[in-house]
Amino acid sequence: MSDSNQSEFIYPSQAVIDQANVSDYEALYNYSVTDREGFWAEQADTLSWYKKWDSVLDESNAPFYKWFDGGSINIVDNAIDRHLKNANRNKMAIIWEGENGQVRNFSYNGLNREVCQFANVLKSMGVVKGDIVTIYMPQIPELVFAMLACAKIGAIHSVVYGGFSTEALASRIDDAHSRVLITADGGWRRGKQIDLKSIANDAMSRSPSVEVCICVKNNELDVEMEPSRDFWLHDLKALPIASPKCETEQTSSEDPLFILYTSGTTGSPKGMVHTHGGYAVYTSTTHRMAFDIKPEDRWWCAADPGWITGHSYIVYGPLINGATIMLYEGAPNYPYPNRWWQIVEKYGINILYTSPTAIRGLMRFGERWPQKHDLTSLRLLGSVGEPINPEAWKWYHKVIGQERCPIIDTWWQTETGGFMICPLPITPLKPGSATKPFFGNEITIVDDDGEEVGAGEEGKLIINNPWPGMARTVFKDDQRYQDLYWSKVGDKWRYLAGDSAKKDSDGYIWVIGRMDEVLKVSGYRLGTAEIESALISHPAVNEAAAIGLPHELKGNAIHTYVILKQGMVGDQKLAAELRAHVGHEMGKIATPESVEFVESLPKTRSGKIMRRVLKARALGQDEGDLSTLEE
Repeated sequence: MSDSNQSEFIYPSQAVIDQANVSDYEALYNYSVTDREGFWAEQADTLSWYKKWDSVLDESNAPFYKWFDGGSINIVDNAIDRHLKNANRNKMAIIWEGENGQVRNFSYNGLNREVCQFANVLKSMGVVKGDIVTIYMPQIPELVFAMLACAKIGAIHSVVYGGFSTEALASRIDDAHSRVLITADGGWRRGKQIDLKSIANDAMSRSPSVEVCICVKNNELDVEMEPSRDFWLHDLKALPIASPKCETEQTSSEDPLFILYTSGTTGSPKGMVHTHGGYAVYTSTTHRMAFDIKPEDRWWCAADPGWITGHSYIVYGPLINGATIMLYEGAPNYPYPNRWWQIVEKYGINILYTSPTAIRGLMRFGERWPQKHDLTSLRLLGSVGEPINPEAWKWYHKVIGQERCPIIDTWWQTETGGFMICPLPITPLKPGSATKPFFGNEITIVDDDGEEVGAGEEGKLIINNPWPGMARTVFKDDQRYQDLYWSKVGDKWRYLAGDSAKKDSDGYIWVIGRMDEVLKVSGYRLGTAEIESALISHPAVNEAAAIGLPHELKGNAIHTYVILKQGMVGDQKLAAELRAHVGHEMGKIATPESVEFVESLPKTRSGKIMRRVLKARALGQDEGDLSTLEE
């Protein structure tokens, strides 16, 4: 990425600045890092507590930090119960649209009724505080109800994304040793019914711990039900056990709220444990401040509740803040590439938060599809999941945001629970940069020896402090948590993000990608994201992936895979032009050895390119665990 791109500022309008909830980032940031505990105590005071904490931060067993220890809270008391006592009671909490056009709406009062009934059903099945319930469902309201019902009674939910395979589901049930599984007969994707119950049945046949399976009827699939184990939710809700009133369990701040499994490039999936207190404070604060949440906002995080983005910014953060949430089950371009823009116009969406992969996928269809719709309700846009290349950023800003909506580009992880680096609406933006640390966070870029690097130099992204939303451990494996994520320098622990990044002369942070996606070519370190951004900046290219393959002289040679825009044809002449284009944009050292034109790229179901799969295929090696691979 050239220096000229990194010096380009896009400034918010005066109208955005005038209505912002936070007017001075620098002053508040300085306060948040000089008096971290004071800052987070103030944020925690905005929530409802049964009992206040004894200490804001307990560092006595670092890096196993405790936040708001001694406090008593339940995240559902904040996400639902407290809204029933004010004007939010009859406010819309969830608007859901299915791919086939079905619409269901729930006020906060209606949401409470559904969650209480689900909670009572779980209790009737013997679920008690501390039990782990596995949830495997499509993106329907009952998925949200199930999560909240678990939390309400003090049970721990383990949501497995509804696109995962039998093997992935079974392994997560086994690790959590769940006695209860919640699923659905099926889901919808591109006009086709996905038979989830059959996958769940196969997984349960491999997971003897499951004694009860509660199934939601979402489709009209003829599914196999085991009479002694399987129950339809609608049948259970018709019984007296499913009272619409259920008391919320008081949990301690450090009681586990959920386990969410995240895969790395090596080893088995890691069950990251998040807790009621710190997570509630962190998700609600980051959501409220970064996205400048107003009472009238209609918020659409176009992720799936099965990922951390959905946990934090579909379910918990927005509900705590009393927002109206849009939920959509279906593909962004089905039946036509205007589906999302149709939804924005139809429901008056104010904030759209999505991934660079989705943005690039919709870019491919050009400007005419979004231009068919009135998108003036949009006030802010957001990006999540991977570094966004400048070309996609500019298209998103110009075509969707009509050059008036700031883009809140967020860097964070399953392990962090919420945003760690992101702008505020008042922040001058640089296309492709996540900008500055969120409040309370001190971020450093270091070399292999742990020393801070200079401006513009690439290194490892380090977080120098604990924060409330952090995962507390890897489920059943404290040592793995410490070994994977923490390094001690003197008497101070530092969090190892596993990402490569650099900080420019203005202090803006540019996340390059995972450390295992940084290539060393003739002694130079090149990020795959930078190479891909250079390719995408060519007018013929819609999407790209870069990998490094062994080279006798260079150490690694760059090989690239390119998806062209509609109407473009790949040939040797264009391949040569693209190789030269990357060399011009990044320097000759970055010139790809090859450019291969493809129709699709291997991606996880959350949209991240699986470069290790491309590399394994190129080398004729075993592709490894493909449980997260999109069909």
